[in-house]
Amino acid sequence: MRIASWNVNSIKARLDAALAWLDEGQPDVLALQELKCVEDAFPRLEFEAKGYKAVITGQKTYNGSAILSRLPIEDPMVGLPGDDSDEQARYVEATINGVRIASIYLPNGNPVGTDKFPYKIGWMKRLHARATELAATGDAVALLGDYNVIPTDEDCYDPRAWDGDALTRPESRAAFRSILNLGYYDAFRAAKPNAPAAYTFWDYQAGAWQKDNGIRIDHVLLTGAALDRMMDIDIDRRPRGRPKASDHTPIWCDLADAPPTPRL
Repeated sequence: MRIASWNVNSIKARLDAALAWLDEGQPDVLALQELKCVEDAFPRLEFEAKGYKAVITGQKTYNGSAILSRLPIEDPMVGLPGDDSDEQARYVEATINGVRIASIYLPNGNPVGTDKFPYKIGWMKRLHARATELAATGDAVALLGDYNVIPTDEDCYDPRAWDGDALTRPESRAAFRSILNLGYYDAFRAAKPNAPAAYTFWDYQAGAWQKDNGIRIDHVLLTGAALDRMMDIDIDRRPRGRPKASDHTPIWCDLADAPPTPRL
């Protein structure tokens, strides 16, 4: 089963690119972020024509996450638990082919001196609580998405340029590590610990794409049960180099089917 994640930065603006990548990347499951549309405006029919059903949380102009799947979707959940007053559409979760999968659009947190940064850290605490519950099941879990966290300096073309940013603040990195400490693995680094320039985002400004001034903020976090099934993982840079591209590019991984439970 191939699962993938992509912040499309507006599904309306990037619909043709998303449909093309379904043909190109052949994911069984695609987690999307930053849809920038309400549920009723999401292009379900276009994706269904490709054989994909969707679980969506949407919001006008901002945010939004979805899970597309050509395999059966079971037990969908919309919204990150822990704060009933939070109206931002950033989280969906479902079980597909025996794997509990979440599509995550974690808050950016900038500017740090505003209420946006405490909201980010609070949201990460809620994600930690949910990740704890999922890890406790012992099942295969995949937390995919745009985490808006640069985990280490090696995940950034120029750490000094990002010093003090919400994506590199010690609080953000510590909150990210706290999730890993629950028994999750940064799947890309687990498979490719020394891969250079392994970026998933390039800003639209200052020729960042042309200069390869990127950062790695889109992550696949897997529990041990899921990592044991991982056969391959990579970042597909091709969509970022095309006209009218999202500033992010897809990351994908292949998971083997779970072995049958032995009879006692």
